[in-house]
This record gives sequence, C-alpha cells and structure tokens, in this order.
Amino acid sequence: MNSPSIPPYLSESKDAVLIKVHVQPRASKEGVAGVHGDALKLKVHSPPAGGAANDACIRLLSRLLGVPKRNVSIESGRKSRNKLFSIQGITLDECRKRLSPG
Repeated sequence: MNSPSIPPYLSESKDAVLIKVHVQPRASKEGVAGVHGDALKLKVHSPPAGGAANDACIRLLSRLLGVPKRNVSIESGRKSRNKLFSIQGITLDECRKRLSPG
C-alpha cells in the first residue's frame, strides 16, 4: 500500500518535523488557510509588531498538532511572513494527517 504523499511544506530533520509557513497577520479568522506556494498558509489575529504574530503561530501550531508549545520553535523568519517552524514530539506522517483538510 502506498503512503500518501508528503506536502511540500513538510520535511524532517534529525529530531524534528519542519514546517514552512506563510503567515497572514491581523486576520479576522485564525486557522489554516491552505497552501501559499510551497508553504502552509496560517491566518492569525495578532499583528506582526513585537513578535505577537510569531507567538500566535506557535499557539496555533501547538493546538493543531496536539503538542506542547515548548515543542514548537521558529528556526528562521522571525521578522518575515515566511517562517520555518521546528516541531518536536510528532512524526512527519502524524503531522501530515493533522494538517490535512477533512
């Protein structure tokens, strides 16, 4: 049986799953908004000022993936809409399942 394909925004490192994210701050509704290029698009209520949108992304990914916030960290893109998050304590396949629509 073939396993479902891994989306372009997901990859693995030695000890974590990596997720490419495109953030839309100041959105009226929070959540996953599909795919933007090769990144998962996340909408968050918070503005980008003071790292509030970064914190909101960490909370959202933690909730969506069912991992503690301490397991979600920003690897790159702290001051950009395009970010790379590292998620520990979850497998690539489990991450794919939890982020898939439906």
